[in-house]
Amino acid sequence: MHPDTTPNTVQPTAGMSDDVAAAEARRIIADAYRPTPATPTAYRDDTPLPAYGSAPPVVQPGTPPMSQRAVDAGRLMLTGGLATVPPGLVAIGLLIASEHADPTVIGMICAAPAAIAVPILAIARLLRRATGVVPDVHHHHYNGPVRHETTITHTRGLIARTHNDLD
Repeated sequence: MHPDTTPNTVQPTAGMSDDVAAAEARRIIADAYRPTPATPTAYRDDTPLPAYGSAPPVVQPGTPPMSQRAVDAGRLMLTGGLATVPPGLVAIGLLIASEHADPTVIGMICAAPAAIAVPILAIARLLRRATGVVPDVHHHHYNGPVRHETTITHTRGLIARTHNDLD
């Protein structure tokens, strides 16, 4: 213990004599060691729950129950909608700054992203379809005897059947 807080130097609280302080200390200690009350403060019900009941299912808060594909599509739409906010804010800022907020300019700004995106998406779709049509061309040049063998393997189904086609 620190020298100034030894038990001999503790001063009694002002307005309380030593006898009153000792009686209060005895009361606090007796309250701390008193047995717990007879009324229980908690109860655990260990009876088993029924496997099913008559109550209908209740929709929980949050994303409504739907298929994974619908959830993915909904989140994609939300993300696409949020992606339009920054260009819109920039357009609003430009119109306010230039003081030229006429309907023709607003129409041009709103139609510009779609007018640019639609041809780009159409070209990308055409290129994606065209990659499967044209086979890859391989040129091999060998010096000496060569044995060329092609093996095509198809495995399908839960109980796998393998078909090997040798050329």
